[in-house]
Amino acid sequence: MTNAATLEKYEHIISKLIHQMKALKPAFQESVAIGIVSMDNWEWPQGVGLFALYAYYKETGNLAIRDELIQWFDKRIAEGLPDKNVNTMCPMLTLSYLAEETGNKAYVALCKEWVTYVMEEMPRTDEGGLQHCVTRNLNEGQLWDDTLYMIVLFVARMGVLLQDDAYFQESIRQFLVHLKYLTDVKTGLFFHGWTFIGHHHYAQALWARGNSWYTAGLVDYLDIAPLPTGVSQFLISSLERQVRTLATLQHESGLWHTLLDQPDSYLETSASSAFAYGILKAVRKGFIDERYRAVGLKALEGVISKIDDEGIVHGVSYGTGLKDNLDYYRNIKQCPMPYGQSMALMLMVEACK
Repeated sequence: MTNAATLEKYEHIISKLIHQMKALKPAFQESVAIGIVSMDNWEWPQGVGLFALYAYYKETGNLAIRDELIQWFDKRIAEGLPDKNVNTMCPMLTLSYLAEETGNKAYVALCKEWVTYVMEEMPRTDEGGLQHCVTRNLNEGQLWDDTLYMIVLFVARMGVLLQDDAYFQESIRQFLVHLKYLTDVKTGLFFHGWTFIGHHHYAQALWARGNSWYTAGLVDYLDIAPLPTGVSQFLISSLERQVRTLATLQHESGLWHTLLDQPDSYLETSASSAFAYGILKAVRKGFIDERYRAVGLKALEGVISKIDDEGIVHGVSYGTGLKDNLDYYRNIKQCPMPYGQSMALMLMVEACK
């Protein structure tokens, strides 16, 4: 049980995490097409942050947070939205919730437009996988584990919003295709990506944050989508096998290395937060064995140790592409990022339960 003093401590951390997420600005010249540090842009890191804020609003009933989210979307929409791709789709998950809650017809129309693009126009790989196309790069023939979090949760949500089973079925197909090609059958972990053109996993990187998109995303996907029992059992068994291996790879600090099976790679906080969130929620919901709670709680303490007195989460790796060289992953710079703040926020909210 979480006592009153611990809850007060967690709430204090949550308040600072949110403040710093809103205040983040890049401390260096970003090389990406759309900035991924500042919350003033529309890309995947901001989408992850928005979803965390919405989840916190639903937990607390704090209407000020909901109003700030509405203001964020209204401002971005007025500025003009970027081209549709896997990464720019991420903010749409939160917009789908706001569309349902507010009844805003413009929000609903935008959600319909973007999900129709996914269903009818987005580039596909063999076997109908969603190609991981991003701004300035089509990544032809590539599947990435990031895609499940960035886009497939939104597709499932639109099944709820539009009362249309076709969206649930598409979300199921994407989970199954991605797991088929990205699962490392030896460990139950996931490779960062697969190419149908070269038929390989590039550097065979068991990249932590990519893995954590499954751990954190699946527990929320199961909340969203009414799945056939056989499908949910398959997805949960894949989660439990992943967590079983994660438990053996957890560093004494509670964190995980950015390359999970490479102890010479640095410990990475955003993935560790997402792992802890997914593990603790999966235990609470009865998806995985109670014995994994200790793994999640150890990770929680490790993450808290990386949050400074101002509420900035340290040890977070910058945006990471799919490469054929493990040293590329080892050398990704570390800096405060919206997803570092937001995954820590998701974890802290779950810890309060």
